[in-house]
Amino acid sequence: MTEAGETLKPAPDADALEQEGEIAADYLEGLLDIADLDGDIDMDVEGDRALVSIVGIEGDDLVGSGGEVLEALQELTRLAVHRQTGERSRLMLDVGGYRERRRAELTKVGTSAAEDVKRTGEPKALTPMTPFERKIVHDAVAAAGLRSESEGEEPRRFVVVLPA
Repeated sequence: MTEAGETLKPAPDADALEQEGEIAADYLEGLLDIADLDGDIDMDVEGDRALVSIVGIEGDDLVGSGGEVLEALQELTRLAVHRQTGERSRLMLDVGGYRERRRAELTKVGTSAAEDVKRTGEPKALTPMTPFERKIVHDAVAAAGLRSESEGEEPRRFVVVLPA
């Protein structure tokens, strides 16, 4: 049981994840058509989630400042998958490689913060981030040999890097 009293379900198999990707791709192709935007859809499965990317698209209109449009589009796509499958989706959406670029930036942020904490011996709080962003920072801090925690409430939740 989770905190909300839900029963945990096993991770979906590759066929179910591919189906999620296909449903998401159809939904996103429809949105691109409505918005009269050119872009191709790539699908993949990584671990326990479907990865869907819109590639070959110009500009940042589908990403927005700080990725907020991308996050909203991802949630809408997850809802479209849920509507068809009846299952909660954890699919990850990327547009124009934004998430990969952001992953590299956040890895540097986490590594740099860990170096600062090692040097000063003082905890360091970072700016608020999405769950996706916090996960990347936590991983970078752990790789640097330190630990970190998330504090605060959404949408102002942030990472604190702790001394060893």
